[in-house]
Amino acid sequence: MNKNLAYFKKIIENDGHKFTKQKESILKFLVNSKQHFNAEEIYAKVKESNIGLATVYRSLKEFSKLGIVKVINVNGINYYEMKIFSRNPLHIHFKCSKCNDIIDIDDKELNFQYVKLNEKIALNNNLDIYDVNIMFTGLCSKCREE
Repeated sequence: MNKNLAYFKKIIENDGHKFTKQKESILKFLVNSKQHFNAEEIYAKVKESNIGLATVYRSLKEFSKLGIVKVINVNGINYYEMKIFSRNPLHIHFKCSKCNDIIDIDDKELNFQYVKLNEKIALNNNLDIYDVNIMFTGLCSKCREE
């Protein structure tokens, strides 16, 4: 087991849950994925590991509660991406209205402004902000060219 999976195992077990082969398969898929997937799409990728759709939903809910994955809700559909050990922990999302792709926007200057905006909102409103979801919608470059 690699060190990331060992860390997830510790988080899950410390919360009183079992670290099953099914959870391990789901986490391996998400760790190696660069896209955002909904539960049904994740299920389609891991079902050959003897995992049911209900198990995928329960595991994703648990991972979200524990802060392992981030949930991005778009038009009532939850999409998931890794939060812990993410290669891109702070970023803005863009969803194409035509092809439904979700794209990570990663720009150092924008990230700096993003952090400043979070700090200003927290300070001006006496808040502790733990997470932020910024989602832009429109047409991606592939769909604009069609």
